Amino acid sequence: MATAKKKATKKKTLVIVESPAKAKTIEHYLGAGYTVKASMGHLIDLPKSRLAIDVTNDFQPEYITVRGRAPLLKELQKDAKKSDIVLLASDNDREGEAISWHLNNAIKDKTKATINRITFNEITPVAIKEAIKHPREIDESKVNAQKARRVLDRLVGYNLSPLLWKKVKNGLSAGRVQSVALRLICEREKEVEDFIPEEYWTLEAEFVKGKTKFTAELTQYQGAKPDLKNEKSVKEIIAQIQDSECTVVDIKESEKTVRPKAPFTTSKLQQAAANRLGYTSKKTMQVAQQLYEGIQIGSTRVGLITYMRTDSVRISQTAIEDVRSFLEKNYPNDLPPAPIEYSVGKGAQDAHEGIRPTYVKYTPDSIKEYLSRDQFRLYTIIWERFVSSQMNNAKIKLTTINIQAGDAIFHASASHLSYKGFYSVIKLLSSKEDVTGKLPSLTVGEKLQSGSFYPEQHFTQGPARYTDASIVKTLEEKGIGRPSTYAPIISVLLERYYVTRSNKQLVPTQLGKTICRILVESFPDVINEQFTSDVENDLDKVEQGKLVWNNMIGDFYKPFKAQVDKVTDTEESIKGSMDEVTDQICDKCGKPMVKKLGRFGYFLACSGFPECHNTKSIPLAKCPMPDCDGYIIARKTKGKGKDFYGCTNYPKCEFLTHFKPIDAVCPKCGWFLVEKYDKKNGSYKSCINPSCDYLHSPGDEDLTVPTADKEV
Repeated sequence: MATAKKKATKKKTLVIVESPAKAKTIEHYLGAGYTVKASMGHLIDLPKSRLAIDVTNDFQPEYITVRGRAPLLKELQKDAKKSDIVLLASDNDREGEAISWHLNNAIKDKTKATINRITFNEITPVAIKEAIKHPREIDESKVNAQKARRVLDRLVGYNLSPLLWKKVKNGLSAGRVQSVALRLICEREKEVEDFIPEEYWTLEAEFVKGKTKFTAELTQYQGAKPDLKNEKSVKEIIAQIQDSECTVVDIKESEKTVRPKAPFTTSKLQQAAANRLGYTSKKTMQVAQQLYEGIQIGSTRVGLITYMRTDSVRISQTAIEDVRSFLEKNYPNDLPPAPIEYSVGKGAQDAHEGIRPTYVKYTPDSIKEYLSRDQFRLYTIIWERFVSSQMNNAKIKLTTINIQAGDAIFHASASHLSYKGFYSVIKLLSSKEDVTGKLPSLTVGEKLQSGSFYPEQHFTQGPARYTDASIVKTLEEKGIGRPSTYAPIISVLLERYYVTRSNKQLVPTQLGKTICRILVESFPDVINEQFTSDVENDLDKVEQGKLVWNNMIGDFYKPFKAQVDKVTDTEESIKGSMDEVTDQICDKCGKPMVKKLGRFGYFLACSGFPECHNTKSIPLAKCPMPDCDGYIIARKTKGKGKDFYGCTNYPKCEFLTHFKPIDAVCPKCGWFLVEKYDKKNGSYKSCINPSCDYLHSPGDEDLTVPTADKEV
């Protein structure tokens, strides 16, 4: 009797990723024999309660299991024990490599399984299965780079924070990279505050040909650029030229080539999402993470974009072939003869491709029903940016004309897309890039009728405050941080209330300014751009195996610790010195009120504390209403809790404004000034008095009205 052949037992494979969403997508691609679990990020890290760096033993970190994560770690150890193969599939960056390293150390003694590392740039069936075919060892150099950053940041934070507690206020904290970003924001704020706007005017004139009217701007008067400092100078020019004959004296036509932009890097995606969609950097990365980890498209779960933390614009050959095949079918006239290559920026690690859709066939409109509004909008700009990057240049036809009226030359221009090229796939195309202005058909020497004149007052604009987009751009240009850190840098500053957002601008708080001043004065060699950039370069060298991480930390720590000790011993504490006794009297116990600096800025507290706990808002300005002896303070409306500023004598005095008073009075009428913002003028200072024209923009009078708010 023949013996039946014994069936080969399929090996059990455990795949460990970082998030449940990613695990769900990958498990969908793998067949029987595979189990996919999530580590939920770091399971093993430095403790929060102490330094945990042995500075006498080559700065060795003392790792522990993260509080609350022990049950999950035990579960993964049990799963590994039942497996034949364990594949560590955390993200393909330094943090991901460190997570895999810690997991390997925690699992290897609990299982006989073979443990390997796999990485991938996109979550697709092909990419996952290809990664499984090519497992590798953990990259110790990459782990050391992460370890060096972690240790360095711990040494800086756990030395500077206690110093701030002693010198300024309990509960404060300072970070190596965040403090440099705070310095940039504070320095820009100083420029904004010091800027004094200057008045200037522009003059446009209307011209008529047949039934067509168009405007042109004065660019030359009496052979020179006009100096229009005030309304009087404008009116003098109008009086001189208003009856003059108008003649077309010059016409120029040209064509400008506009090249498509490279696929997104992390910083460029954050900038585009901020400028075009109004997203914060944190929101951009959260939504991108969702698209990367997987979306349910009908019966299929799909990772829609490649890894979203990258500083490279490199694209795989497979992706190039995919997009060119799509373009050949859908935009054959806009397909260049050969793929377009983009150069990788200086200092880029180039570990990942640029951010792109995993499958070009999933056009935004074809999968819109499966995406949230935020996911759809972000996916759209990623898809459009990648597809357009492999299309023909666009061409814009430019027409400029000069019209002479007496001693004045007026200039007009118009542009339109003569060839759309890559713009064919960009639906969120700005009208400024598409068509600007319309001009009738004209010839040199042609006479035109003149119409009305349009003089307009302006004020020079000072430097703009940083926004999410501009601070990320600056951080990238200065080599501060890396793709994975841009969003966290901003988030930490906001969470600590060192910075707030106002009209999407990043504004340092008084607390932030105070901390920045102390850190910069005490540690100028650490809280500066060059040091932070040099650290990033050194970390790259550690990852490349060209620098020993302990030596890097050792070179930094000795002089740094000496400076910390010196400042601790010599720098005078300002703790309590910022408290200022005021002439305000506590309405509960009759003692003087003291001005104090708290987490959310200055406030008034009773000097009788702790017996009396009374606190009040700081008066920001004297109430400008006639015969009122009250002060303007910050308040919030009921319900939504929106900020506004009203009189302490409410309801007797019903003055209010939604604009925050600044520490300045109007030179024309004596009322206080406020800071306003609009897209045309940016941030500017304006008098709160509706009857005063000091630095007012059109429509300001309707924004602030002395009237009662029933929701006070």
